[in-house]
Amino acid sequence: MSQPTASTNLSSAPSSRVLEGKVGIVTGASRGIGAAIARHLASKGCNLVLNYTSDSSTKITEDLVAELEAQHGIKAIPVQASTGSENGPKHIVEVAKNHFQHPETQKFQLDIIINNAGVAGNDLIEDVKCEEFARQFNVNVRGPLLLVQAAIPYLPTDRSGRIVNVSSVSSSLGYITQSVYGGTKAALESMTRTWARELAERATVNAINPGPVATEMYWTTDEIFQARNKPFTENTPLARPRKGIDSEEIYGPATKAGGRPAYSEEIAGVVGMLCTPEAGWTTGSVICANGGMVFGT
Repeated sequence: MSQPTASTNLSSAPSSRVLEGKVGIVTGASRGIGAAIARHLASKGCNLVLNYTSDSSTKITEDLVAELEAQHGIKAIPVQASTGSENGPKHIVEVAKNHFQHPETQKFQLDIIINNAGVAGNDLIEDVKCEEFARQFNVNVRGPLLLVQAAIPYLPTDRSGRIVNVSSVSSSLGYITQSVYGGTKAALESMTRTWARELAERATVNAINPGPVATEMYWTTDEIFQARNKPFTENTPLARPRKGIDSEEIYGPATKAGGRPAYSEEIAGVVGMLCTPEAGWTTGSVICANGGMVFGT
């Protein structure tokens, strides 16, 4: 007896270009995890809107756009906007529509949203300021909400859309000094579950929870933070540094830190997996992207 199959053809595109012709937004795309995600999605054929915030990131984002178009034959545009502002997220969607809508039919579909932009801050309870609380919640929580809100009219109507929220192990590990940052990421995970239900006919909605990642932000952490993080890293199954496999830049510090951070490309790979047609039966989940520091829920 033959096994039942899905009504949609999951193998209609070449395996390496499964996102051919789709349009995606990546916030915080100028560097680090965001840039790695952009490269990964572009390699799968996805056209991209790369969001960045500061003037200092303009050239690096423009260079990334040129790189992706040259290497992968996709279309990409940079969009400067603060996801922490009230109008920034809507502006990103408007620019995407103006650039990617069909010139004759005016049809525009937004297939993929990666809520990656985020800010962090470390303060003990007695040192938390209202301004810092607002800054982190505006970017890390309100920003993704307003972006998805603006995108709703343009999401697919066949469940093929993909929304991935970049959370953090800080949502569940109880890091000292991260009342606010950890709280923002817990809120993002909560919204992930709510959106998975509200948008069930439009898109899957999942989150990933990276731990330490070898980005500019990681290399600027102080010794106190590294000492507090060491017990968690030592108990992370995949964090043991590998001489001759990990780069010397990673291997040396990792032996002192109790384990290595993730490479940005490893985080991007998990995001890319969740954006494929084959991931269509996964929604409302927080997927492990931290080497086992925190197992998926």
